[in-house]
Amino acid sequence: MTAQAGAERLDAVSGAVAQVVEELRAMLFARDLTPGSPVRQEALAARLGVSRAPVREALRVLASEGVLDHVRNVGYRVKVLTAAEFEQTYLMRRVLEAEVLRRLPPFPASDLAGLRTLNERITEASARGDLTAMARLNSDFHFRMFTASGLDLVVAELRRVWQLSDGYRAYLLHDPLSQKRIVDEHAEMVEALRVRDHERLVSLMDHHRDGTRPQLEAVFTPPSA
Repeated sequence: MTAQAGAERLDAVSGAVAQVVEELRAMLFARDLTPGSPVRQEALAARLGVSRAPVREALRVLASEGVLDHVRNVGYRVKVLTAAEFEQTYLMRRVLEAEVLRRLPPFPASDLAGLRTLNERITEASARGDLTAMARLNSDFHFRMFTASGLDLVVAELRRVWQLSDGYRAYLLHDPLSQKRIVDEHAEMVEALRVRDHERLVSLMDHHRDGTRPQLEAVFTPPSA
């Protein structure tokens, strides 16, 4: 095999793994997979029309991110968080997101327009019931802001923490009122960015994040008395 052929084969394999990872994320947000659900390699390969090799690698990728758990001689399942663990993901987000948002530089008009366009696309995805697109665009909206801070290591950690709770935040997207709230609050954030009011932006993000708690309370089983 030539070096070029080897590189092309590696690119094809990497592309297949990325495709499976994205399909699994889509299944989480569509709630085809929920916390605790087993992920069967054979069934997933058949569903996606790929070999088991990229499926195995994709599962390893998601396990390394904490999205999946792997039990030796049993297989993979979607990560289950306790109420206390989920609360810790929100605690980490609160601290890290505040720091990132306070470090944002002035956003030029073109970047603000880009955020507004993303928010419009979230509205369109909501109207057609495409929850997978909503989830992806919502993440794009927030991380377009976060990345502008230049705090690359912090933003990478934020992305990991977001991914830990994907299986739970998916519940929010199935609620029409939550969908509207997401869009409306995004618009307020863009306005805070426009006038360079970073403290207002942090406050809006805190409200945006904490507003999800009531919908998620029912997801967790109350502790035994």
